[in-house]
Amino acid sequence: MSYTSISSMLDAARLSSKPLYAVICEDDCRENGYSPESSHRQIGQLWDAMRQSSMQYRAGDRSNSGFIGGDAAKLRTAAENGALLGGTYFLRVTEEALKVAECNACMKRIVAAPTAGSCGVLPAVLIPLAEERAPDNEIILQALYIAAGFGQVAASRASVSGAQGGCQAEIGVASAMAAAALTHIMGGTGEQCAHAFAIALGNLLGLVCDPVAGLVEIPCVKRNVIGAVNAVSAADMALAGITSHIPADEVIDAMGEIGDAMPASLRETGQGGLAATPTGRRIAESLPQG
Repeated sequence: MSYTSISSMLDAARLSSKPLYAVICEDDCRENGYSPESSHRQIGQLWDAMRQSSMQYRAGDRSNSGFIGGDAAKLRTAAENGALLGGTYFLRVTEEALKVAECNACMKRIVAAPTAGSCGVLPAVLIPLAEERAPDNEIILQALYIAAGFGQVAASRASVSGAQGGCQAEIGVASAMAAAALTHIMGGTGEQCAHAFAIALGNLLGLVCDPVAGLVEIPCVKRNVIGAVNAVSAADMALAGITSHIPADEVIDAMGEIGDAMPASLRETGQGGLAATPTGRRIAESLPQG
């Protein structure tokens, strides 16, 4: 991607009098030699794959470790029984985040957005919205361009790898991408999308990557829920006119600096954080070695 800052993307949209998603699409076409039709087709295929990753969920499936599976079904049952606190959309967001992240742990097909470990965040906020409010499919695809553009800037300025930047770089960036996408769908401006991104990412700065037994399971699956719910709240704030005092690009830069300061034990090695707790160690020791 030719844009290395969110501010430059916003400037390009402003100067060209084009929507932000169109500017990002045009850049994608220039950089990769795609026609607009080809780019549009590929983003549509990603959306189809996201929906399919949810539809392939089965309550009885379990990950190879046996620790992941069935939680999304538990949540759906409890919601149907009126036992939970959240409203319909929030509960569906939680359910979808669990479903897709559980499918990843069970080695099913998902869309890395921006990574496999954070694959549940973006579909979690988009699928229920598409079902409940039935927005035109075109606006969902526009939102995916927005998410991709913002995510690529984060990758170029910092990182989207847990091994390099901790979980803030995976769940944090996924949450920020989802917040920007939601803001666009709900009629927000490009500037509001940037504020939503900055608020969501700022909320998750410092989140470490501490997978128990080195598997993308505990606590990774449930962190997809946190990323998704955080995205909704950040989008709501931006749509209400609440702004981030720190610009999005500076939030990304701060994330990069925090990631660089993290010890290796908190960057996907499975040696610190929850992975290093007595229970975390017992779980690791209980699994077959090699």
